[in-house]
Amino acid sequence: MFKLLQKIGKAFMLPIAILPAAGLLLGVGGALSNPTTVATYPVLANPVLQGIFQVMSAAGSTIFGNLAVLLCIGLCIGLAKRDKGTAALAGFVGYLIMTATISALLGIFNPGGNSIDTGVIGAIVIGMLTVYLHNKYHNIQLPQALGFFGGSRFVPIVTSFVAIFVGAVFFIVWPPFQNMLISTGEFISKTGPVGTFFYGFLMRLCGAVGLHHMIYPMFWYTELGGVEIVNGIEVVGAQKIFFAQLADVNHVGLFTEGTRFFAGRFATMIFGLPGACLAMYHCVDANKRKKFGGLFFGVALTSILTGITEPIEFMFLFVNPLLYVIHAFLDGVSFFVADILNISIGNTFSGGLIDFTLFGILQGNAKTNWMLVIPVGIFWSFMYYFIFTFYIKKFNVMTPGRSDDETGEENTKIETKETLKEDAQKIIVALGGKENIEDVDACITRLRVSLKDAKLVDKSTLKAIGATDVLDVGNGIQAIYGAKAILYKNIINDILGLDD
Repeated sequence: MFKLLQKIGKAFMLPIAILPAAGLLLGVGGALSNPTTVATYPVLANPVLQGIFQVMSAAGSTIFGNLAVLLCIGLCIGLAKRDKGTAALAGFVGYLIMTATISALLGIFNPGGNSIDTGVIGAIVIGMLTVYLHNKYHNIQLPQALGFFGGSRFVPIVTSFVAIFVGAVFFIVWPPFQNMLISTGEFISKTGPVGTFFYGFLMRLCGAVGLHHMIYPMFWYTELGGVEIVNGIEVVGAQKIFFAQLADVNHVGLFTEGTRFFAGRFATMIFGLPGACLAMYHCVDANKRKKFGGLFFGVALTSILTGITEPIEFMFLFVNPLLYVIHAFLDGVSFFVADILNISIGNTFSGGLIDFTLFGILQGNAKTNWMLVIPVGIFWSFMYYFIFTFYIKKFNVMTPGRSDDETGEENTKIETKETLKEDAQKIIVALGGKENIEDVDACITRLRVSLKDAKLVDKSTLKAIGATDVLDVGNGIQAIYGAKAILYKNIINDILGLDD
């Protein structure tokens, strides 16, 4: 199971690479174009500025709005053995049909009822089924009359029918799960700081699969988040209460009730998870840190500025889910601590530095107790760092840079297309010739070859060409060529006429 989860985690790294840039666009643009923010800080009301911020927000929002389908496509690309483009198309079609099936069934059996959003869970289910069908049927031969639909064309077709069945299953099993979350929300709202802990813990836990949006709206916009009389008007919902108090020029003292569902975010997002990034960076071998430093810095900066944490969390969520549970628990504790310390900072979008500045620092300590976030956050940063460092090393968690596939050893010799092709032809000979080769693939640094007879491999020639090592794996070999592995794979497939 853990090997499977590690494969899923690696497959997700392609779409995850998009998220830091999308997060910065959404975080900065969304926070600074929010009507409440603009009303509070009129200097932002410049039409040109607002146009820029709104475009930034829309650009980032479309990525996160379609994150589930992007992850589904990434899963298909990462796990399909061959013809990855067809697998990606089949996964995309399957996801669309699954969601359309759910919507159609809701319209038939429950018109006007609650919508069903399966989040990342639906993406993983469809992605895994698509990969299974693709790897099994991409070379299927049909009767001559149906021959056009054979081979890789058969995969999107069979995936479409399977997706209808998956959508029907989700339509049946998902509503009880949603109702359970609603009942949990009612319990949370009645149990003070302990309930605040469960709110943070449950929201972060559901965030693992993109279902946190089923938690926080119950508190932000309904009676579960509190009821307050503000400036003579009854206001319902945590965020509505905060904004009403923010707009009330006569309000004195700390912002009240609703902020307990926001204030715990800041220690985790500004301090804690960046500490986890530093831990993951230090757990990479020293000779490979330069290669991965930019990745960790980018996702940490995204979390600090905007409070968008998915790029960090997906680095360890699938390779070791228990570490994510620990993170969710710590986030719940952060909400608990903020509640008992009366830290009263609200937010529009998330718990990053932008909202911390706008709705914490600039509102004054008398209304927010924002200064308490600093010592709590520093402690949180150290705690995340030491917990992640210990756990990753103790249980050998394959966070980015620690996988055997990511050796960091690369041949720095400058290659032309001609010399690469010459090397590829030598590799074919060293593998026992065209007749001995069944399949050629590559990961980040390894050329992975399935062979009819691995004993025919000339390892010394492969190493002379530039492989740092050649490993026997099942009915084949893995030759570690660094970044050139993918280049050799493409050229070899072209020479042999194999499908990619």
